[in-house]
Amino acid sequence: MRHINNSLIILFFSFAASLPSFGWGKTGHRVVGAIAEMYLTKKATKEIQRIMGNESLAMAANWMDFIRSDPRWDHAGPWHYTTIPDGMTYEQAGTPDEGDAIETIERLINELQTKQFTDSDELVALRFLIHLIGDLHQPLHTGNGEDRGGTDIKLKWFSKNSNLHGVWDSGIIDGEQLSHTEWVNEINFATKTEITTWQHASPVEWAYESMSYRKQIYDLPENKSINYRYVYDNIDVVRHRLLQAGIRLAGVLNKIYG
Repeated sequence: MRHINNSLIILFFSFAASLPSFGWGKTGHRVVGAIAEMYLTKKATKEIQRIMGNESLAMAANWMDFIRSDPRWDHAGPWHYTTIPDGMTYEQAGTPDEGDAIETIERLINELQTKQFTDSDELVALRFLIHLIGDLHQPLHTGNGEDRGGTDIKLKWFSKNSNLHGVWDSGIIDGEQLSHTEWVNEINFATKTEITTWQHASPVEWAYESMSYRKQIYDLPENKSINYRYVYDNIDVVRHRLLQAGIRLAGVLNKIYG
């Protein structure tokens, strides 16, 4: 575990205390899982079915949010996100003792490869990994350390009270009124070059990609009332990140099981 700068300790706990940490909403996470299933090798598919039975990646993708109601899993709360303030690298920001999305993803990959698990068993580790790879591709789950991943940015979303984090978790996705399978059919178009490039990137690079969208995401009108124009300006980012998450999830699982 890397040393975390003392000046960031308070910053982290204020961020962690009440971040919703849903990542994508239910539909978004299912999109990621369903896309991943389409890029698995036959061997990986067989091994995953051995572990998960009839549970699909799409349905397993939301399990880590479902268990938030169980206090036995409270320690997993900080794993949903990472914090990299503007102008800093991940190394400079440091990893909290409680862990974060990047550290946990890397740990879970190692555990699934070695079969040495710190939290329950292989099924639990696999469900965590499926969810967290999706989370790290939601741009606001790489927080700036100032507004709890956009949760403190209160706004009107089509005249209803909301916040910036919620808009990116589910507002834009659910606003399209598509099922997760319809979303897959809408966005699942990646070239061989894109697949190869995306699958070679590391979790830290995924977080830096999320950071690259900050200026665009926080470009809000003074009255904090957003609707169709904001969707028009940002929906391609949502589509891109969902597709990248699914293809990268498949790449990781193929390395572990395929």
